[in-house]
Amino acid sequence: MRTIYAVTHPEATHHVEGVVGGWHDSRLTPTGLSAAASIAQALRAQIPDGADVELFSSDLRRTRQTAEKVAELFGVEAILDRRLREKSYGEAGGRPQEWLDQRFVPPPAVGERLEHDEGVEGAETKAALARRIYAAMDDILRHPCEHQIIVTHGGSLTFVVTSWIKMPIESVGHASFRAPSGSITTLREDDFFHNRQVVNLGDIRHLDSAEAG
Repeated sequence: MRTIYAVTHPEATHHVEGVVGGWHDSRLTPTGLSAAASIAQALRAQIPDGADVELFSSDLRRTRQTAEKVAELFGVEAILDRRLREKSYGEAGGRPQEWLDQRFVPPPAVGERLEHDEGVEGAETKAALARRIYAAMDDILRHPCEHQIIVTHGGSLTFVVTSWIKMPIESVGHASFRAPSGSITTLREDDFFHNRQVVNLGDIRHLDSAEAG
């Protein structure tokens, strides 16, 4: 059996400053750091003591900081992979959200969505984002480890999930698996049928303890 725990990083400075995230290298806020510790504790409670664990993370600072909390608790090193980054918003990254909102061209309801140009210089298409997440997932799944933790971003999570359920990239144009910041999505493959489950999506029950603290 294999279980993947896909973590979306918690509150970062771009959230509270009202600027575009993407590849803008924001850091966790004090609230985010507290939530990252709660994420680590929640994972520790789910994964049996002594089990082999691998930890993968986007290389952006906010995900690295989250992964560091997990790494400390499990005694493992995070494997950083830039392919697990959030979607790049090109020249909009780090600018006020209003700047992007004024220029953003939403994808059509029908027609070409994967290669759609959003009207922002340097921004990734949905296809480009999906391809790099799928490539990262392919490499992660080549590791025969029973428990794998992936620290990534809200926008990237959709393609972690679609890759996991083997949805072809050409079919993901309308896919959207939304999860809150600081969430844990649990994915599992059984060792008999080899079916792949989405056990839960965007679980944030562990954040209640962070807020209470």
